[in-house]
Amino acid sequence: MAIRILLADDHATYRSTVRELLEHEPDLEVIGEVGDGADAVRADREGCPDVVIMDIAMPAMDGIEATRRIREQRPDARVLALSLHSDPRFVEAMLKAGAAGYVLKQDSFEDLLSAVHEVAAGRAYLSSGLGPPRSHP
Repeated sequence: MAIRILLADDHATYRSTVRELLEHEPDLEVIGEVGDGADAVRADREGCPDVVIMDIAMPAMDGIEATRRIREQRPDARVLALSLHSDPRFVEAMLKAGAAGYVLKQDSFEDLLSAVHEVAAGRAYLSSGLGPPRSHP
């Protein structure tokens, strides 16, 4: 069965590119994409994706607050942060909000795929650009 993904990023071109790459993977299915955190919370509630790929800096509601609300409404939700921000404060805030993983936008597509699979399997994932460990139970 395919891993169902919701993409949340305010940059439409970037979101479209990530969607196209993900949809070429036979075990992944993008069930929706949104441009802000408030829409991410609504789309998660309606679609119950296996993984929400969440940007941090978005209008209406940032990814940190959206992650917190998604985890409140659906405690088993798996959120993967995908961000330009490598600052430990952003990483810590996303993890405290309930994100299961954190990938940097400058990482390779293969890194993003690994992160999606790890998070979908119930494990945590941190980008190698953030320092060790990359994956842990």
